[in-house]
Amino acid sequence: MLFHFRNKFPKLNTYWDKYMPFQKRQEIPAKTILLDEGKVSQNYIFIEKGCVRAFFNNNGSEKTVQFFFEDEGLTSFDSFVNNVPSQFTIETIEPSVIYLLPKPYVIQLMNELSQEPDFAQMILQMSAQRQTHYINEFVSFIRDTPEQRYQNLLTERSHIIQRVPQHYIASYLGISTVHLSRIKSKLAKGKLHF
Repeated sequence: MLFHFRNKFPKLNTYWDKYMPFQKRQEIPAKTILLDEGKVSQNYIFIEKGCVRAFFNNNGSEKTVQFFFEDEGLTSFDSFVNNVPSQFTIETIEPSVIYLLPKPYVIQLMNELSQEPDFAQMILQMSAQRQTHYINEFVSFIRDTPEQRYQNLLTERSHIIQRVPQHYIASYLGISTVHLSRIKSKLAKGKLHF
């Protein structure tokens, strides 16, 4: 958690230095569950290396919600803040290096930082960016065809296409892997027009 804040707010280094020892660094293989759906989130997760996905189970079928990569932090926010069961599972896709900061330290750190106006502004900006991102994805899911959503991934976040297995991308787009293969084939042949 503290690494991405440390670079943006070096004048708050005394806070970062104080809480660095409480982070747990873990090198973990692909397909490692970091949080199970239905459990209460107890850690903020920062990704130093690797790829992580959030997904939920829909009648035995996994539906991918989001992907996270290096220098990004995540948790099941509602679960973490409100102490309720998580609506999704968080799992590594690649071998990863992550840092876990347990909830009591996050709360303590936030209480200490609440007096820092720059930090409060940064948290608001980060929250607004994330919310805008999720709203845009929600609107795209309603408005756009699967072909358009795939094209958006290619143009706006090609790193997902390059690093994430196809069955997770299909799940993220809300289509079958067969449908995704057809879309890719049409794109390769220049038969898709937007």
